[in-house]
Amino acid sequence: MFPNWELLILRMRIIARRTLREFWDANADAEGALKAWFSEARSATWQTPNELKGQYANASILKDGRVVFNICGNKYRLLVWINYAAQIVLIKFIGTHEDYDELDLEET
Repeated sequence: MFPNWELLILRMRIIARRTLREFWDANADAEGALKAWFSEARSATWQTPNELKGQYANASILKDGRVVFNICGNKYRLLVWINYAAQIVLIKFIGTHEDYDELDLEET
């Protein structure tokens, strides 16, 4: 018997949902959008940034595996690091657009 290869496809592992939950506890208007993003990202099997852009056309692909998602019509920004081969998404920052503009993206 051969294994069912479709069952072996890894889904994205999101680290750490708690960061999102703490943010939406403080910013209730972001809860629905962040829960939707989490559900969609967890179910994703992106292998490349181009595949991600196919689902999130407005996402900004940065260098070194980082991606910025616009949340709540760009009121908030979600910065993640993605290891496509390992199917891991690490949440690096969630905050207002203004807070994002203050980040040193070389260090974050």
